[in-house]
Amino acid sequence: MARDTSRPILPPPARPRPQKWGDRGIYAAWLGHATVLLRIDGFTILTDPIFSDRAGVHWGPFSVGVKRLVSPALGAPELPKIDLILLSHAHMDHFDLPSLRALENRETTVITAAKTSDLLRVKRYRAVHELGWWERARVGPVECRAFEVRHWGARLRTDTWRGYNGYLLEAGGRRVLFAGDTAMTRAFRLIRQARPVELAIMPIGTYNPWIRNHCTPEQAWAMGNDAGAEFVLPVHHQTFALSREPLSEPIERFHTAAGRHTDRIAVRQIGQEFRLG
Repeated sequence: MARDTSRPILPPPARPRPQKWGDRGIYAAWLGHATVLLRIDGFTILTDPIFSDRAGVHWGPFSVGVKRLVSPALGAPELPKIDLILLSHAHMDHFDLPSLRALENRETTVITAAKTSDLLRVKRYRAVHELGWWERARVGPVECRAFEVRHWGARLRTDTWRGYNGYLLEAGGRRVLFAGDTAMTRAFRLIRQARPVELAIMPIGTYNPWIRNHCTPEQAWAMGNDAGAEFVLPVHHQTFALSREPLSEPIERFHTAAGRHTDRIAVRQIGQEFRLG
């Protein structure tokens, strides 16, 4: 703990510029861990925001938990207006209360997993919707459908009733998938339709030794293909040391899994941006 406290948090390799994004097409920037800033035809979404130095328990200015390796590519004050926050499940590295407090806004809607809204100050947002598997909610031009992944939802050891989701976002003819956290599952085959998923945001790290709840890079690539994804944006690596695999191993294995199709990998480093017109 002493060594971790004195260790500096590195700056992000790149910094996105969402102020230059347009109102047509899909834009995405990986801010770190499972936090992605996403814009679909002018509608702005933020997934599983965590901007804190540690993922864990927070008491005022004090925090106990795993420390970041790399700073977020953008801090909460640097973000554009967020129309929708997507929360996949209540684990502390995906449902960071200080970050969510900083993002409270009466113009922002939150979609979260079943039986997790008690963790939020719901009256400080425009609306908060809990979704169970295969339930839907419409926010502005976006219809969001929750689907079952292979994970678990308890924030602590005893609150095992909490839900956990992946999400499919549809706006007009555009379809974007956010997997949250998941081990290998066939559920992504249920997402595939005649219209492709243009972008799948898939977790690729924390599989050693947690393979029962987190997929390998090869499995993430396969599940993205199961969903019919044109492009895959790999997340959940390079940000926190949550498992035993070397820091660079997930993205290296993901590239190998892509084989001749590495042009379908949307980003490779924290802070990089992706655009699909």
